[in-house]
Amino acid sequence: MSEHLKALKDANTIEKPVYDFATHLRKDEKVTVKPSKIVIVEGILVLSVPEIRDMLDVKIFVDTDADEMLLRRVERDIKERGRTFDCIKEQYLETVKPMYLEFCEPSKRYADIIIPRGGENKIAVNMVIAKLQRYIKESV
Repeated sequence: MSEHLKALKDANTIEKPVYDFATHLRKDEKVTVKPSKIVIVEGILVLSVPEIRDMLDVKIFVDTDADEMLLRRVERDIKERGRTFDCIKEQYLETVKPMYLEFCEPSKRYADIIIPRGGENKIAVNMVIAKLQRYIKESV
């Protein structure tokens, strides 16, 4: 990922791998990503990796209630990934929650902006959108 981010910052096109969440493996297909004025890097571990974090101009942590995160996960994993509730519960308790508490939650201290209440915080989301729009307009 860090190599791809560096390539995009250097105005080079990359071939981004596609991950299959059902099989926990990368697919053979790739997605071509061309460099642009703004590159949005999304992921729960992005801010926990210093090499990646240091390449980001603006770091945003979208903070969401733990109960809401769990409910979304259960719904998504059953509908989209064909998992059973017992499988989801086991994975959540054994790896997801402990790893979130160890790596994700502490990484928000590196954020420039923390958006509480996730995507429901329309004021914060609209402020970020407005800033991005101004940046695009100014760099044309």
